[in-house]
Amino acid sequence: MASVIERGFRALAGAGAAGLAAFNRSRMAPAANPYLEGIHRPVARELTIETLAVEGRIPPGLDGLYVRNGPNPLGKVHAPSHHWFLGDAMVHGLRIAGGRPLWYRNRWVRSRRVSLWLGEPPAPGRRHPRADTANTNVVAIGGRIFAIVEAGGHPVELSPELATIAHNPFDGTLTRPFSAHPHRDPDTGHFHAIAYEGAPQGQAFHIVVDAGARVIREEPVAVADGPSIHDCAITRRHILVFDLPVTFSMGRAIAGFRFPYGWHPGHGSRVGVLGFDAPGDSIRWCTLAQPAYVFHTVNAFEADDGRIIADVVAHESMFERSTMGPDSRRIALERWTVDPARGTVARTRLSDLPQEFPRIDDRRTGRPARYCWTAAVDLGGAGLGEAGDSRLLRHDLETGEVVVHDFGPGRVVGEFVHVPSGPGELDAWLMGYVLDREAGTSAFAILDAQDFAGPPVATIAIPARVPPGFHGNWIAA
Repeated sequence: MASVIERGFRALAGAGAAGLAAFNRSRMAPAANPYLEGIHRPVARELTIETLAVEGRIPPGLDGLYVRNGPNPLGKVHAPSHHWFLGDAMVHGLRIAGGRPLWYRNRWVRSRRVSLWLGEPPAPGRRHPRADTANTNVVAIGGRIFAIVEAGGHPVELSPELATIAHNPFDGTLTRPFSAHPHRDPDTGHFHAIAYEGAPQGQAFHIVVDAGARVIREEPVAVADGPSIHDCAITRRHILVFDLPVTFSMGRAIAGFRFPYGWHPGHGSRVGVLGFDAPGDSIRWCTLAQPAYVFHTVNAFEADDGRIIADVVAHESMFERSTMGPDSRRIALERWTVDPARGTVARTRLSDLPQEFPRIDDRRTGRPARYCWTAAVDLGGAGLGEAGDSRLLRHDLETGEVVVHDFGPGRVVGEFVHVPSGPGELDAWLMGYVLDREAGTSAFAILDAQDFAGPPVATIAIPARVPPGFHGNWIAA
C-alpha cells in the first residue's frame, strides 16, 4: 500500500511535493517502531515444514487449506516513517487432510520489490499502475486463491501451495481498485466490495465479482476528502458504505509519513445505503451524531420496517496520534441501526471489551446471525496491536452472553475463522494461529464452537514464528 499512496500523492501534488516529502523523511529523527520488533519482528525466510506434532485429534472431516495474509517487510525498512499496514505481503498456510497436517509453509507474495530482493524474475500479470503489494486478506473465488488489499492494489493469484501465479485483476475484468474485504452473498455467490484509490479521487466504487471470479459491476459513489473505507457490509438487497473521518492527510504526506491518513472529525461520519443494482448517485446517506471509525463489520440485515441493523467494531478515534499504527482510545462492539427514511444512525453498545477481527458463520451474511467471534485487544500499549492478547470472545447477539477462551499467559491470538461442520451456527470449528511470544514459536488451534471455553480439540505445533497478521480463510479442498 505504500507505493499506492506515494504515487497517488505524486499525481495529486506533483513531483515537487513528493520530493519535499522524501527530503523530510530523510531528516526524521531515529525512532523505534513497534511494528518492526517484538511480536511483529519480520520473518526472515520462507519455510516448508512437513513434520508437525499434534495434540488432540484433528476432526477427520477437515480437508483443505487455512491461509492468512499480513505484512512482513523484506530488507531494510525506514523505521520512523514505516506503518504496520505497509509491509511486503507474506501468507502463512496450513494444509490439513485425513485427520493430520500435511504441511505448514510461508511465502512472500511476489511484488516487484520482493522478486527483485529475492533475485527472481518478476511475476507475470497485469498490475495496478500504483502498486502491486497485496498484504491484507486471502480469499477463494471461482475455485482460485487470491491475495488482496485495499486502496489500489489488484488481486494476486496464488497456487494451492501458496506460490505466486500472477498478478490478476480477475482475468482483466477489474479496471478499478479492489478491497481487502469482499462479502459473499449466499443467495447469488457474488462478492460485493467497496473500493477506493490510495489518494483523494472524489469517489469510491461498488465492485461486484461473480462466482466465476469476473467483475460484473464497478459503480462509482461520490465521496470527499479521500476517506479510508476498509470494510463494508451487505444485506439481501443493499451494500453499506462507511464514510468515516479517517481521511487522506496532506500534512502527513508532506512530512514524509508513508501512510498519510489521519483523524479528521470535521469530515463527518455517515453510512450510505446503496441497492445492489442501483446507480451510485441514488445512495441514501445516514448520519451519526458522534464521530467513529470502523475497520471491520460483523454483519448486517434488513428489519421488517425498512431499517438496517449493522453490527460493527467501533473505534472512538483512529490515527489521531500515531503515524505507525492504529491508536484507538476506546473500542466497543456496537449495533448501528441505519434508518434510510430518516437519514440517521442510532448506536447501541453491545460490549465494552476492547476487541477486533470479528467473524460470523458466513452462511448468515446479510441475514440475522446470533453469534460472532472476536479477538480481544490489549489497549495498554501506545497503539492497537502492539502488545497482543490471549483471549477469544464468543458473543451471543440475542442474549448478550460473552464466552471467553483464554490461551493463557504469553500467548497472542488474532482472527479466528468459522468453519461449519453442520447446519447450525454452533455446529462448527473455530481455527487460527496462536503465537507464543517467549518461545518464538506458534500453534494452530482448532476449537469446538459449542464448547468454546473448553480446551482445543486439536493443537498443531508449528516450530516457527507466525507474527500477528491480518485476515485469512479456510479454503476447502
